Amino acid sequence: MHEAWEGIMKGEAFNEHFLMSIATIGALCIGFLPGAESQFPEAVFVMLFFQIGELFEGYAEGKSRESIAHLMDIRPDIAHVLRGGKEKDVNPEQVAVGEIIVIKPGEKVPLDGVVIAGSSSLNTIALTGESLPRDLTIEDEVISGCVNLTGVLQVRTTKSFGESTVAKIINLVEHATERKSKSETFISKFAKIYTPIVVFAAIAVALLPPLFSGNFAESFPTWLYRALMFLVDSCPCALLISIPLTFFGGIGGASRKGILIKGANLMDMLSKIDTLVLDKTGTLTHGQFAVTAIHPEKYDEHHLIHLAAHVEHFSTHPIGAALRDAFPEEATDGCVVSDTTEIAGQGIRAKVGNDIVCVGNTKMMDAIGAKWHDCSHVGTIIHVAINGEYAGHIVINDKIKEDSEGAVNQLKSLGVHRMVMLTGDRKEVGADVATKLHIDEYHTELMPTDKVSIVEKLLVEKKEDKALAFVGDGINDAPVLARADVGIAMGGLGSDAAIEAADVVLMDDKPSKIALSIKIARRTIAIARQNAGFAIGVKIAVLLLATFGWATMWMAVFADVGVTVLAVLNAMRALKVK
Repeated sequence: MHEAWEGIMKGEAFNEHFLMSIATIGALCIGFLPGAESQFPEAVFVMLFFQIGELFEGYAEGKSRESIAHLMDIRPDIAHVLRGGKEKDVNPEQVAVGEIIVIKPGEKVPLDGVVIAGSSSLNTIALTGESLPRDLTIEDEVISGCVNLTGVLQVRTTKSFGESTVAKIINLVEHATERKSKSETFISKFAKIYTPIVVFAAIAVALLPPLFSGNFAESFPTWLYRALMFLVDSCPCALLISIPLTFFGGIGGASRKGILIKGANLMDMLSKIDTLVLDKTGTLTHGQFAVTAIHPEKYDEHHLIHLAAHVEHFSTHPIGAALRDAFPEEATDGCVVSDTTEIAGQGIRAKVGNDIVCVGNTKMMDAIGAKWHDCSHVGTIIHVAINGEYAGHIVINDKIKEDSEGAVNQLKSLGVHRMVMLTGDRKEVGADVATKLHIDEYHTELMPTDKVSIVEKLLVEKKEDKALAFVGDGINDAPVLARADVGIAMGGLGSDAAIEAADVVLMDDKPSKIALSIKIARRTIAIARQNAGFAIGVKIAVLLLATFGWATMWMAVFADVGVTVLAVLNAMRALKVK
């Protein structure tokens, strides 16, 4: 009743709480009318059924996104700041603009700044989604939240912690859900229509017949009794139990397929998806480097990858790992590798057997005088020279997931008219993936704040009765996952922050599960509507008969208990997902 009173104070009187309140009060008051029987058990059952319905709904929805900030592991713990010629460990919030900080290999970058000494590679995938680590040298800018991979850097800070990139991302995640549109539950929508009809009909039953009877005083108690019975009988127990149970069943059926849906109200939003925004790295692609092509000049493919893998034997760079994975025999073929030298910003030189092998970028080839040539393939091109002579190149790229193309086709067949791909990767890489998957609209070289801006623009452009979903997997996707109507996270490889910020989690990282989640949502909504139509139809028929004294007790029992049982059985169908 407290919720009903709050609704009245807010100008939203006709909700399900108001209906339950007047039905309960009516059942309690009937027994005090002349010649009427007590209906206390009916009042108890009205409240009990409503609480059971609320229990199902609350259990299905659960708690989510309350601890996002604690799971944002991009937040740096300490900063090594140089003060008075000594290195001190302080909280990043205590570092002023213009101070010099030291960032060691394996550490997170605590503040935005400019490199003044050292060179290294930054793993930016957590922030930008870019799969290729970014090489840094003096005067290059660094952004907080990235991970330093190789060398020691000295950085002059350009922003305080509160204004840094990592702080802004955390702030976006914490506050984006406050602006997120909330879908009304099916029961709330139904109650706004059903409740005023029932209330005004009951008033009409209580007042109109006595007014036209010619003897208002005598007939009023009889018709008031019928009106109160009308209110009690109109309590939609079948709906209050079967509708939440339908959504609960849909959520359970989805979970069996590895799709975790965090709330019953999200089913409605999922069924209305018209615009789908997808992150590239880790969502449509594997998010890991792999050799996609080998183009030898002098030797065969096997020999070229064999030498390159040996040179990269001790490298911690993802490119080195990709080359080693492409030649697994490298560890057991007996070749002797010596004199390994890593040249910052260029690559690695080593002696493999009797050959001097250089593996790196075009700067390395230029430095040793090897005449290299470019490649038409999209990806990271690794050039190889043997004894100063160009030997060919190897193409490394992020592989597209096997079912990504099929997923895009399924989504289009489901009526998802606008599909947009967002990525922090380079333009040519993003364009190549979008072309292969037949995605017409894409945006590249984006920061997390850019993704939020694009999604907010798309939210304005979409139809009012439709929903926008965003699919991502990384920490960098957490803010936009929280901002979208429906945030869908790839849970198998996704970060804790993305999973916590999302509304739907796909546990096996298959893009095809996006289409399946939409199908499950639409089927669940269809079953809920079937239950609503059946329950309302039977209820209206029995209420009309009861108003004129033509209904029997068995009709009333069927309209209440019988319809509830049938509706619950129908709701259980939502558990089965083909």
